[in-house]
Amino acid sequence: MSSTLKISNLTKAFGPQPVLRNLSIEIAPKEFVSVLGSSGSGKTTLLRLIAGFDTPDTGVISIAGNKVAAEGIFVAAQARKVGYVPQDAALFPHLNVFENIAFGLKGLSKEARVSRVRTLLDLVQMSAFESSDSSSLSGGQKHRVALARALAPEPELILLDEPFSALDAELRGRIRDDVREVLDKTGSTTILVTHDQEEALSIADRVALLRDGNFAQIGNPREIYSSPVDLGVATFLGDSVIVAGVIESGKVVTSLGNLTPLNSSAEGSRGKVAIRPENFYLQPDLNGDSTVVGRQFFGHDAVVDVQTPKQLIRARSSGPFAPEIGMKVTVWVRGAVNFYPEG
Repeated sequence: MSSTLKISNLTKAFGPQPVLRNLSIEIAPKEFVSVLGSSGSGKTTLLRLIAGFDTPDTGVISIAGNKVAAEGIFVAAQARKVGYVPQDAALFPHLNVFENIAFGLKGLSKEARVSRVRTLLDLVQMSAFESSDSSSLSGGQKHRVALARALAPEPELILLDEPFSALDAELRGRIRDDVREVLDKTGSTTILVTHDQEEALSIADRVALLRDGNFAQIGNPREIYSSPVDLGVATFLGDSVIVAGVIESGKVVTSLGNLTPLNSSAEGSRGKVAIRPENFYLQPDLNGDSTVVGRQFFGHDAVVDVQTPKQLIRARSSGPFAPEIGMKVTVWVRGAVNFYPEG
């Protein structure tokens, strides 16, 4: 498989503290990958190594088939054909919108430079702001210009460093969708680093979950959400209710009933299952053995806390029909569950 980016056995430490440990990944042309991780997981370090802002201790980074970092090899950032969009957009304050986008196009003729900038302005829906002062733009407009500036030299790879985190929630979602549309139109290969789980799942072709300096799991958003590789991933990537269980006759016997495991385990194996809130079904029942003790209403849905005989669970329910606090319910688990044996 051809790849725009290939990373093999990458390591990086700052003093005695290792940040990345033998990390490897391949990203295909035109693919959009979200690198998701908590603060301190190594996301920014990884992006800086790809961009050429830092040097790896060991390992190989190749872009479009060319090694840019390896033993005895280090290609400078400006020669890597990588576009970088920082968190704060970082537009040049002394340049207007046109000049910001044209900054990296000094090798082109005046006519070609004007054509390229105006094509990008149209693409990011900023044509009306060509002569505007960059300092006069809103946060969303600045990020559109920053993206156009990164795309201007036609890089092999675009790096997005949490570019939406400073925007308010409504604007963040809209700009995120617009950015993905622009990158699809340009056929760009893209890496987004983020700590926002919703953002990573909603925008990416694949999600790479970075934990303790390595990828705990890489997969498309559906599989990484539905089939976490371990309990740590299950609890990090969205809410999960953890319930102890034991395998008996092919089922996981738990306090919430006999559940079907997605993965096979030996008879008698003890472990835990991770159940997503949306996999619970709450049936109002005057004789039910569980009680609704909390309810958060969001309109389209609601999160309901239910005290079962053995433990407190959190379920997601349709907003208009979610059971009220104090109601008796019977709790059912829909679908198969992920079982994680002890040890």
